[in-house]
Amino acid sequence: MRRQSRTWVLFIALLAGAIVGSVIGEVLSDVAPILSRGFSVGLQPPFHLDLNVISLTFGFNIRLNLAGAILVLLLVLLLGR
Repeated sequence: MRRQSRTWVLFIALLAGAIVGSVIGEVLSDVAPILSRGFSVGLQPPFHLDLNVISLTFGFNIRLNLAGAILVLLLVLLLGR
């Protein structure tokens, strides 16, 4: 497999793992509250650039909980070989 396509597959798998893991953590938060504990990384407030002709706003926020982090770690171990 070409290196570039393998990188995209790994990136998409990690993103999907983070999303699915976060959903699992939220669903199981009543059973195991520790799975829903997490952190948030991003730009707060979003970056805003006004050039009088065009206005650009750039921002992102990533919330990851413990279940998502565990699932991503497992995917890295499995797919990163």
